[in-house]
Amino acid sequence: MDKAVYYADYLQLDKITGAQEPESFKKGKTPAHDEMLFIIIHQAYELWFKQILFEVNSVIGIMDKPVVNDNSPEMQTVVHRLKRVVTILKVLVQQIDIMETMTPMDFLDFRDMLRPASGFQSYQFKVLEAKLGLKYEHRHGQNYYLSQLKEKDIAIIKDAEDGKSVIELINAWLERMPFITDAFWKNYEQVYVNSLADAEKSNAESFAEVFNNASAERHLSPKASRSALFIMLYHAYPMLELPFQLLDTLLEIDNQLGAWRYRHINMVQRMIGSRIGTGGSTGAGYLKGAMDRHYIFKEIAQLNSYLVDRKKLPVLAKEVEERLGYHF
Repeated sequence: MDKAVYYADYLQLDKITGAQEPESFKKGKTPAHDEMLFIIIHQAYELWFKQILFEVNSVIGIMDKPVVNDNSPEMQTVVHRLKRVVTILKVLVQQIDIMETMTPMDFLDFRDMLRPASGFQSYQFKVLEAKLGLKYEHRHGQNYYLSQLKEKDIAIIKDAEDGKSVIELINAWLERMPFITDAFWKNYEQVYVNSLADAEKSNAESFAEVFNNASAERHLSPKASRSALFIMLYHAYPMLELPFQLLDTLLEIDNQLGAWRYRHINMVQRMIGSRIGTGGSTGAGYLKGAMDRHYIFKEIAQLNSYLVDRKKLPVLAKEVEERLGYHF
């Protein structure tokens, strides 16, 4: 018979609850009450980052196949786990409310004892960004990006950057979508151009750049971009409902990461104003630059620029419409 499992042992609570060692509580120093809160909040962040990475790695494992069956439980699992990531990110944003119960003076009681430690040294968050698809060349503050990390953490991050990312696998998945014919696409392009107001005519040029011309600067190929737009346009069809949820969930991941960065900026400005961060960064200035540049799925969001009114949508060929519907 298996040994009975005890709650505290199963969760290893002795390790977890014994893992807080505030610097200010050490011998010869004046204890700063709020340092305990500061530590626990950041430990909670790292635990949630670990869970998010666990979910994202599982999604990469499912998507990294020669063929992904869109009509199988696997795709439902991908969407479900990414939606879980969104829910966790919402918790991370809300957690800042707890941090903000600490006043700037409370923080100053122990801030200088932390140098050069900084949240910027969270290698798990950098791994998460890399696995989602943030390229090194698109990062804000590249010179500072790895400068504060230990070699073992840098190796973990670089390994993540060398592996398949979610956006790369999404691109490959979209390229396999079979429903778009050349005739349909030429028809849709004409419908879109005709729908533009005079002030929007320049959008016709960007339409061609996104959907017809390959670019090394973009995550999504023209073919993948056309598939993603098709999903957005015709997502009411049963076969496209789950793919649409997938794209929409990726946008919500970006949205929540952006919300987290925005709240973080406001908190830092409130706590330290324009002072340099404990890790040597420019503080709120660095965070704002990262927020402006670190949107991973923005190319999917930008496809909304090329939608047309439902009433103007081209009618799908009968055989395509049948493939997008239910079969009995």
